[in-house]
Amino acid sequence: MNLDLRIPMGLMFTLVGLILSVYGWATRGSLLYLRADNLDVNLYWGLVLLVFGSGMFLLGRRGERRAREEMLRKPPQAEAQGGRRRGH
Repeated sequence: MNLDLRIPMGLMFTLVGLILSVYGWATRGSLLYLRADNLDVNLYWGLVLLVFGSGMFLLGRRGERRAREEMLRKPPQAEAQGGRRRGH
């Protein structure tokens, strides 16, 4: 089983970024951001996490596709050695 960790991590960061971005957008202009010099930190960090998560997910999918194409191009080791398996 070959699982590329970039895919679930990318989905997790994308989901958290989406939630944080929506929350930051919904609370724009509220008194919540007075202590942060009216800077909507939730919106900005949500967008950063959304971009990072999307990038991780896309890179993981690309890596999976490349590995699958490489497996189709290369013959298995047993066939390359005359059909006899050696070792475990």
